[in-house]
Amino acid sequence: MMTPEVVMDLGHRALMLTVYLAAPLLLSALAVGLLVGIFQAATQIQEMTLSFIPKLMVLVLALVVGGPWMIRTLVEFTEQLFYEIPGLVG
Repeated sequence: MMTPEVVMDLGHRALMLTVYLAAPLLLSALAVGLLVGIFQAATQIQEMTLSFIPKLMVLVLALVVGGPWMIRTLVEFTEQLFYEIPGLVG
C-alpha cells in the first residue's frame, strides 16, 4: 500500500542513489578544479581553457572508469523498484 512513509522512503532511496552516482564525478571535478586554481594562482595565468579542459578530461576518465558501476547500480535499483511495484499498488 502506498502510505506517505513508503513514498518518503522511496524518494529518500532515489535521492541517495543520485548522490552516490554523482559524487565520483563531482569530487573528481572539484579536485582538479582546486589543483588548477592553485596552479593558476601560483603562476598568475588566468586562462579560462586551462581550468575547463582538465576538468573535462577528468570527467571523461571518471565516466570510463566508473560508468559500468554507475549503470549496474542504476539497473539494480530499477529492477528492485519494478519488483516492488505490485506490493506498492495493492
